[in-house]
Amino acid sequence: MASVHGDGAWSGAAGRWTARLLPWAVGLVAGVLALGPALGPGYVLRYDMVFVPDPSLGTVLRGADGFPRAIPSDAVVAVLSLVLPGDLVQSLALSAVFAVGGAGAARLASRAVYRGGAAGGPAAGSLGAVLAPVAAGLAYVWNPFVAERLLLGQWAVLLGYAGLPWAVGAAARLATARPVAGFAGLVRALVPAAVGGFSSVVLTALTAGPVALRTDGAGGNRAGTAGEADRGVRWWGRAGLFALALVTASLPWLLPSLSSGADTDPAGVEAFAARSDTPFGVVGSLLLLGGVWNSGAVPAGYGEPVTASVRLLLCLVALAGWVWWLRRERPGFGTGLSAAALLGFALALLGATGPGRELLTWLIGLWPGFGPLRDGQLYVAPLALVQALGLGACVRWLAGGRSLRGAEASDGSGEGHRALGKGRGGIGSLGRVGLAVFALLLPVAVLPGLLWGAGGRLTPVHYPEEWRAAQAAVAADDRPGAVLVLPWSAYRGPDWSGRPVVVLDPATKLFDRRTLWNDDLVVGTPDGGSVVVSGEDARARRVARVLEPDPRTGMPERLEAGTLGALGVRHVVVSAPVDNRFWSGVEGLSVVVEGPDMVLLRVHEQHVSPDKAVIPGLEVTGGLVTVGAIIWSVARSGSSLVFQRSGPSAGSGARKEIPK
Repeated sequence: MASVHGDGAWSGAAGRWTARLLPWAVGLVAGVLALGPALGPGYVLRYDMVFVPDPSLGTVLRGADGFPRAIPSDAVVAVLSLVLPGDLVQSLALSAVFAVGGAGAARLASRAVYRGGAAGGPAAGSLGAVLAPVAAGLAYVWNPFVAERLLLGQWAVLLGYAGLPWAVGAAARLATARPVAGFAGLVRALVPAAVGGFSSVVLTALTAGPVALRTDGAGGNRAGTAGEADRGVRWWGRAGLFALALVTASLPWLLPSLSSGADTDPAGVEAFAARSDTPFGVVGSLLLLGGVWNSGAVPAGYGEPVTASVRLLLCLVALAGWVWWLRRERPGFGTGLSAAALLGFALALLGATGPGRELLTWLIGLWPGFGPLRDGQLYVAPLALVQALGLGACVRWLAGGRSLRGAEASDGSGEGHRALGKGRGGIGSLGRVGLAVFALLLPVAVLPGLLWGAGGRLTPVHYPEEWRAAQAAVAADDRPGAVLVLPWSAYRGPDWSGRPVVVLDPATKLFDRRTLWNDDLVVGTPDGGSVVVSGEDARARRVARVLEPDPRTGMPERLEAGTLGALGVRHVVVSAPVDNRFWSGVEGLSVVVEGPDMVLLRVHEQHVSPDKAVIPGLEVTGGLVTVGAIIWSVARSGSSLVFQRSGPSAGSGARKEIPK
């Protein structure tokens, strides 16, 4: 008898550790398979994804004109780079997208999709309780949305996307937790959104906001008790706590944005509208979680008729599984998350219709804060979580409640083995398990373009020696002044990258002082034309008017030290091979570094009238408040996001359900 109890105790402990670590293992394995060579030495450069060696924290905090979208993520990268190599920081950031996202979806499924889903509950030892969370976690991080945003280089947005399941779980707990405990849990869950920045917070508000408003205190997998519901918060209180948590997480970019004076170009409505990347049009592409505006970000093979058709079938089955689960379990957050998915899908479609584009253009002209609505495809993120949980529910139904050991009877009569041999609906047990495993792996099979660095499109490179020499020379100069980056073109393909790639010029983030660069964006249209989305940096527009660079080459005809000095420029960086040496013979300019892919010029100090380079105290205070709130939320419970529960769970006094 003692051995039986001992085995049971060991089994319970093993089950708890399995439930805790398996979701993270799912995300990490998916990340390794997807990133592959991107995790090796060197820097992956693609579109908006620009990591540089030894980034300057002071430069990030000082900011620039325009909306401060990248302040939180760049600041975190700069802090980590103080103790870790920059390429390792990038590898950790990319891995975190898959680990945090996969673990969040898996834990939300394991603790909320299943009655008694916590370790040791009625379903804890079943095959469905193991396979279904794995399916949900894998589906959430292996889909066209993740692939296309990754190929756009939007790792910070994806980090916020990875935090959505955690935010949903924390918002659902507001209905049963005491206000302070619920607020602390929500702040912890918003850490990925806080790092991701503006777009990540907007996505979180869209996804978890309806959950906070609509969660039923007695829901949450039927595990809540009357006492738990009594100590919960009413809907208006939950709305207030949720808004306060969002503001707290947003302070690093919210305060600078109030004084930025940035304008949003309505031309971006057409440029960033969702587009068809499958045979099923814009609506079908968005349903498949694709439809990104940039054709260069579509993974290989995704839009082919066969893979797209199987992907469509998979999405429909996942949605059916979601509806089946809602009707069966009635989870507390189900209504809110469903509403978020529908609202997000509607927002994604706005820019794809004539009336929708007119509405968005009017809204942006009314208030620049509506600018994020331009990138419509971004808002299918809640639908991605719905489909992931729905696929987990389908896998749960297929795998059933069979014991992992195949012996559920404790009387030694063999009934457990006989039960395992029976299938439901006339399908044998092994057949159903095989179908469950097939469904689990299907997201990977229909999206092979994400495998191993997106088919080699995410390959690390090393910065040339002259780039590092230019960075060191600017850092060693104790005279103030900005760095002018030429050619006057934001996105281009560096010759030293070794393969065709479009990336934001890394020179814009390489130096420890303010950089002046062209933040206009040229986007191709489906009819072969192009749309120019004006940048937000007023000082950069002034530089363009003074220098008048050639639109074809991005180079001015001639540089004058006096003109540059009046603009506050101390250094000029030419980060590309050029034919015309427009600086030759110019008095007041000297060459500091010269190489095949980088030239650094210095303006003699008597010409320079630099702005005073200070770090705004209000913005720093906002960042410290956010960091302090996160530390408080973690210290209050003695936990972190890693071990945070993702859904309502049964307390000590909760009633237990008898498995049917």
